[in-house]
Amino acid sequence: MIEEVIYQGKQLAIVIKADYKKEGIAFFTPGDFSQQLGYMNRAKGYVIEPHVHNLVERKVTLTQEVLYIKLGKVRVDFYNEEQVYLESRIVETGDVILLAAGGHGFEMLEATEMIEIKQGPYCGDEDKIRFDHKPENINLITKGNGPKL
Repeated sequence: MIEEVIYQGKQLAIVIKADYKKEGIAFFTPGDFSQQLGYMNRAKGYVIEPHVHNLVERKVTLTQEVLYIKLGKVRVDFYNEEQVYLESRIVETGDVILLAAGGHGFEMLEATEMIEIKQGPYCGDEDKIRFDHKPENINLITKGNGPKL
């Protein structure tokens, strides 16, 4: 299953649940995202020809990150650009989430191992603005059945 977090027409996140399965290849991100997120399901013997990537200068103005939940369970809280809480989702073992825009925070609901992939180089304190906030009333959206904000 694929879940999207959308606020005022802007895609904040894409969640690929561990049970997602499809034949062939699927990309979930638009071409202008600085992180491209795709899925491949290929039969035994399928060949991807060897290749190198060309040097192409790209301008990245917003960090987008991908988290692979190797083990555990995490509540992801989503915020708009003004740091206002919107909603929360649960990601767990085997899930992948692309954090594309807006703000986000995390609470580990179980002991968790995650792998994070994002653009570099890391810019230290210039890379993010941290803010104090813990949602008072959790708006937990499950199984993609919640409203799109």
